[in-house]
Amino acid sequence: MTRWQRFLTIIILIVLAAVPLGAYLKLGSRVGSRTVTLRWRQFPVRYFVTDRGVDGVSAQQFQTAISRAFGKWDDVATAELSSQFAGFTQQSPEDSDDQSVLGFLNRPDQNRTLAATSFFIDTSDGRILESDIFFNSTFAWSVSESGTAGRFDIESIAVHEIGHLLGLSHSALGETELISGGRRVIAAETVMFPIAFSAGNTSDRELKADDIAGLSDIYGTSAFTRQFGSISGRVTKNGAGVIGAHVIAFNPRTQKLVGGFSLSEDGSFVIAGLEPGPHVLRAEPLDDGDIESFFDSSLGVDVNFNVKFYERVVVVPRGGGTSNIEIRVTPK
Repeated sequence: MTRWQRFLTIIILIVLAAVPLGAYLKLGSRVGSRTVTLRWRQFPVRYFVTDRGVDGVSAQQFQTAISRAFGKWDDVATAELSSQFAGFTQQSPEDSDDQSVLGFLNRPDQNRTLAATSFFIDTSDGRILESDIFFNSTFAWSVSESGTAGRFDIESIAVHEIGHLLGLSHSALGETELISGGRRVIAAETVMFPIAFSAGNTSDRELKADDIAGLSDIYGTSAFTRQFGSISGRVTKNGAGVIGAHVIAFNPRTQKLVGGFSLSEDGSFVIAGLEPGPHVLRAEPLDDGDIESFFDSSLGVDVNFNVKFYERVVVVPRGGGTSNIEIRVTPK
C-alpha cells in the first residue's frame, strides 16, 4: 500500500433500511494494528467550487450555499477548525489535483446517491490531504431559503457531506417509514443520518447535539475538555463482549441524545461530548438497517440481542468521565 491512498465513501442513499438509533462514528485508516482518525491538520481547510451550475442553481448560488454549510461546522464553539473558499475552478470533483473541489457531476448510474465524498489521505497518520464532494446533477436542486417542492436542498446535503469531509461517518439517530420504493425519513436528531429528508425539506441545515459531539471529539478545544464529560464501559452478552452495539446517552434535562458504538471484541465503548449531569443509557442492536452504511462488513457486528436500558442513571462529571459501566444484554 502506498503512503497516500484514495478511497470513496458513498454518503447519501435515498432508499436504505434504517432504525431509530443514535450515535456518531469517525472515519479511520488502518496503520499497522491500529486505526487512526481521519482529520485535517492544517487550517483553514481551503476548498474550490466548480464553475458550473445546473438547472435552477447557478455556480455563484451553489458557492454561496456551500459557504453557509461550511460555516455551520466552523461555528461550533467547542471545536478548533476553519474553512476558506479558495475560488472557482474548472477542475472536477473527481480529479486528483491536490485541491479539494465541490461541484456537480451527472451520475445517472448512481440513481440513489445524491452526493458523495472522497479523500486523499496520508495513511501513516490519517491526515487528510484532499477531499472532494460531488453533487449528482441527475437530481433537481434548489437554494431557495425555504426549500422548493420536488428539489433537494443544496445547503442541507452540503452540511452532511462536509461532516464527512471533516472526518465524521454516519449517525443512526433518525426514524424512517416504509413507502413505495423505499423509506422516508420522518425524524432525525443528526445531520449525519445516512438517508436524506424528502425533496423540498431544509431541516438538515442545522447541526444537532450528536453532530457537535462528534466534531468536538476530533477537533475539540481545551474548553471542551474542561466543560464536557464522558461515559465508558462495556456491552456484554453472556459474559462476552458485543461488537457493534449502539449505546445512547440521553440527557433528560436537555433532551439531547449522543451516542457511541462498542467496536472491540471486549464490547468496550466511549461516549464523549456529554454535558455534565445525569444521563440514561440504552444499548440496542443495528438489526433493521444496512450495517455497511456504518461499519465495514468484516467487523462482525452482533445484532442478536435485545434492547437494554442500564439499570441506573449515570452521572457525568464536568471535565471527567464515568467508567466501568457494564450493560448486560440478552440474546434474542
